[in-house]
Amino acid sequence: MASTRGSSAPSPAGGDGETSLEALALAKVAEAADAIAAAASAGEVVRALHAVAALLFPVDSAAVAGTVEEPFRTLIIEALNLSDDERESWRCAFYHGPAFPTMSKILLGNVAVKWLRKVHASARNEIYDSFFVKGPPTEVIQALVPALSEKEDSKEDHRAFCLNLERLLILCLLDNKGVSQILAEFTCCSKHGNDVLKPDKTMLVSRVAQLLASVPDKARLGASGALASTSFFKNVVSQLLAGAEAATVQLAADKDATELCALSSVFLFVGEVLSRVSRRGSTGILVAELIPRIRNHLHRCVPSDHKAISPEMMQHVSQSQFWFNVVEAMRDQHSIERLTEELLRQLASQHISDEEAYWILWTLFNQSFKRLTVMRSMFVDKFLLWKTFPLCCLRWILHYAVFECPPNSTTETLMQRTPDFFGTLQSLVSIWSRKEFVQSHSVEQQAYITAAIGLCLEKLTKKELETTKDVLNSILQGVSCRLESPIELIRKMASAVALTFSKVVDPKNPLYLDDNCCENVDWEFGVLSSKEIKAPLHAVDSENKPKSRENKRNAGEKKAKAIKSDVPDVRAKIVEIKSVDCDQMSDTVMNGKFEEEECDEDSMNIDASRDSSLEPYDLSDDDTDLQKKFSHLSDLAAALRKPDDPDG
Repeated sequence: MASTRGSSAPSPAGGDGETSLEALALAKVAEAADAIAAAASAGEVVRALHAVAALLFPVDSAAVAGTVEEPFRTLIIEALNLSDDERESWRCAFYHGPAFPTMSKILLGNVAVKWLRKVHASARNEIYDSFFVKGPPTEVIQALVPALSEKEDSKEDHRAFCLNLERLLILCLLDNKGVSQILAEFTCCSKHGNDVLKPDKTMLVSRVAQLLASVPDKARLGASGALASTSFFKNVVSQLLAGAEAATVQLAADKDATELCALSSVFLFVGEVLSRVSRRGSTGILVAELIPRIRNHLHRCVPSDHKAISPEMMQHVSQSQFWFNVVEAMRDQHSIERLTEELLRQLASQHISDEEAYWILWTLFNQSFKRLTVMRSMFVDKFLLWKTFPLCCLRWILHYAVFECPPNSTTETLMQRTPDFFGTLQSLVSIWSRKEFVQSHSVEQQAYITAAIGLCLEKLTKKELETTKDVLNSILQGVSCRLESPIELIRKMASAVALTFSKVVDPKNPLYLDDNCCENVDWEFGVLSSKEIKAPLHAVDSENKPKSRENKRNAGEKKAKAIKSDVPDVRAKIVEIKSVDCDQMSDTVMNGKFEEEECDEDSMNIDASRDSSLEPYDLSDDDTDLQKKFSHLSDLAAALRKPDDPDG
């Protein structure tokens, strides 16, 4: 029976304190469970739930009583009314002890399936939904999400069970901003202590993140669209980023708080959720929410009287602490890589300026980029040598990870190149110079690495180039093998690198290996734009394929004539690159290479002078050969046995 005004409320401080109160709370739940099990009407159920709810939070007893008949109406109105402090004590004992897990099973099972549809909506909000909406979100989510996997006896009961459970998830996590409340709870719990470092607290944070990210997977097929991965993760990530920023500001303003400890709890939760969202294939949703927020943050960091941003400006803004740590908090390198790749592609599609893109990368990755080898390897190795991005993304990667300075800044021209810069350039040209790379990799990938080399060369001076002996040889080797390619675009790449290289060696005498070569090289090569980057890899080759046997023959003749006339000139031009200022470059290396090149030039001239060596074969009788038809296997066998019929 519910307590009346004449009953005495148990003292929160009585007995063994919290343990005693937890036992009393569990006893109240047991009373309610017995009453609900024996109930013959919805009024009995409402009275039993009200008796427990009134101990935990303010309830409009008059409104609840108005939905039931006597004698339950009088019992509800006369129920015990506690003070705010007493209710808070009961609430802590109820939710952090065994009472709430037990009560939630009763509410989600028996009450939801048999009685909830008979309870008036106003009473349901006061004495049913309140157990979940007004409870600690970390406890509530641990009660609701695992229940998604449970099964009821009949199909009708299971449907009622699932509909109510999905309604509560939407109400608690989405409508009432449950994710923001979880962040606030973690911040508050760790604010003045160091319990976040304990294994049990870390396990709790990880478990809550795992349950939150698993909701779309566990929701049934016909569930509300709000629980589908697209809309659900969009809402969750939005709450997560906004709540984490707010927590950072709050802790920065609280001088008594242990900021590092409290933030570690927040970052642990944020990193876990973002990693799991990315792992579940929703990286695009995550990045779409992240980009506008970090852009707003960058604009917030720039004072109105300044046009350019600097690291010092960002460090003075309290929210920066969150953005500096958010990527490192993810810990899962695979998720970080997927997020970074998607970030670059979405920034490219939005036509972000080079400067803004640089500072976005700097803000998100600089802290971990300096300390973690795996993060540097992601940018310098994977994103330059293995992946393919639009040209604008390549510029951003180079400026951030290789040049290590903002584009179009004064420091860019004054900076000394680091050993990492020359090491990256050497890696690029050594791969680019191999014949196997030209023959086996896609045109798109070759264009990407060619553009990376070209953009690096544009930053070099002649004096800096003199210190990189291996780069010179690799570039010449790569240009040579590309000029021999039958694909026009590959030859164009060789011309572009040769021109850029010649400008470094002798700016007054640029080397044009191609009549169509412009002074300002277009490093996109028609395949590295934001639109073209997703095109099939064979698209470039298929455009130039002849459509008939006659076209093939004409193309072969033209190619042969072009090779005969062009090879000596091209080879001579490559020698020009090598011979420019030989005495100023390292003499020992250059003299040996120059002699080899002269020998190669002579041999090529000899080969090119032999007209017969490059004459196309006469294929004019191919068509007549193909007109011979064999209708039976015996005809084929007979043709093979004839010694005087080589055509057969």
